[in-house]
Amino acid sequence: MIGAFMGVMDVSVVNVALPHMMGSFGQNLSAITWVATAYSIAAVIMMTMAGWWSTLIGRKNFYMLSFIIFTAGSILAGMSHTFPQMIACRVLQGMGGGSLVPLAQAIVREVFPKKEQGMAMALFSMGVVVAPAVGPVLGGWLTDHYGWAWIFYINIPVSLVGMLMVGTFVHDPPYLRRGIKKIDVVGIILLTLGLTGLQVFLERGQQENWFESAWILWTAIFTGISLLSLVVWELSVAEPVVNLRIFKNIQFRMGVAVVLVFGVALYGTTFILPQFTQRLLNYPAYQAGLVLMPRAVALICVLPLVGKLYNYVDPRQLMIFGIAVVCLSYFQLAHLATMAGRDNIIPILLLMGTGMPFIFVTLSTVSLSSLEKEYMTSASGLFNLFQQVGGNIGYAIVATLLERNTQIHHSYLAEHISQFNPYFVNFYHQTVGFMYRHGMALGTSRETAMAMVNGLVTRQAEMMAYNDISLFLMVIFLFCIPLILMIPVQKSHFDSTVALEM
Repeated sequence: MIGAFMGVMDVSVVNVALPHMMGSFGQNLSAITWVATAYSIAAVIMMTMAGWWSTLIGRKNFYMLSFIIFTAGSILAGMSHTFPQMIACRVLQGMGGGSLVPLAQAIVREVFPKKEQGMAMALFSMGVVVAPAVGPVLGGWLTDHYGWAWIFYINIPVSLVGMLMVGTFVHDPPYLRRGIKKIDVVGIILLTLGLTGLQVFLERGQQENWFESAWILWTAIFTGISLLSLVVWELSVAEPVVNLRIFKNIQFRMGVAVVLVFGVALYGTTFILPQFTQRLLNYPAYQAGLVLMPRAVALICVLPLVGKLYNYVDPRQLMIFGIAVVCLSYFQLAHLATMAGRDNIIPILLLMGTGMPFIFVTLSTVSLSSLEKEYMTSASGLFNLFQQVGGNIGYAIVATLLERNTQIHHSYLAEHISQFNPYFVNFYHQTVGFMYRHGMALGTSRETAMAMVNGLVTRQAEMMAYNDISLFLMVIFLFCIPLILMIPVQKSHFDSTVALEM
């Protein structure tokens, strides 16, 4: 769980420090976001290749190597003095951190007996779920008190503990295949090109106005060709770098489809809530992280309950119940106003945190339960890849909706700012009169009053855009229900394993 925690936390912990890095490296906002993008690109590539690397050098060896690379990348990132150095170190860090989650998940899935897998995945998920919540809080505190370099240095002692425990307690089981006769060079190249293009397209598309940008359009075309070629090639070679034949298993295939959609909604939420609390409620990053902590607390409390219920309740019913609870929380989020405070937000987040474990834990357990153990590492890598891709899609959609819906609502509200609107006229004259009586020139008073009106309109338009996004994410979660119902789960799913037909 330590490895998974570190790999997930380092995605979110750096975000709050980006404004500070802008000054240190002399970069603008568009350029500094490559610090996060570089890590994501390297991470998804290594995540997908986790099974292949495990076969090549042994899973325990690869896990330890990933820890070492991640720790070295953290040290070098904290010591970086130039922007190119930082980008290179983040790539190195991502190469180590990306594979930690699928390797850890595969190990947990294999070492526990079937009747304990639900609870094991629930406890394991605590680390994965707590990490995104702890990341912004810890990152904000470290950056404010010690500087941004310490968001990287803090990884060192935790990683050393993780390496010590892995070296002591983790061992490769005898059924894992070792050795590769021929390295799939073409597959590695296509995988690298395809996933790099996909990450760049999703993370930079909004900034470049999507397909109105020629280079984004060509990136999309290049990515599509690379990924399609990768699928064709990997299905034709004997030892592929990505074992796509796992998708023959319908339970895993449907689980991956659900986690892709789930990732869109989950990571969309992770993006939108800090934005809302910081931009509209004017919370600093550290306080915004604290406001979001109740969701993590609820998750931690409910996770063991879900692990216990997994053995007694149809997992599809658990997931649908979780979706219903989460959708209720989104419905309440969609009706917040600009005057919302902690008392309004915390109950909603507690409700959301209560529902999410019923989806996440159950889905990951069901999706991987029908696979033979020798395919677990490859399957875990693909499962986490699709969740990550879904998350990137969620980020892209939410960022686009926020900007464009704000413009739409602003235009609609601005139509009502006229002399025929008595509320506007009354506010305008009272504001101008107040500033004029306090010594401001009449022309300046009028300009200031209109600027205040425009600020109020923009604020309300942005609030309406956040409400729209909450409703959109609620609908996305509802789309998961038909997919969940299509997952074939045996009544005694916790006592049997469906063999994978290869």
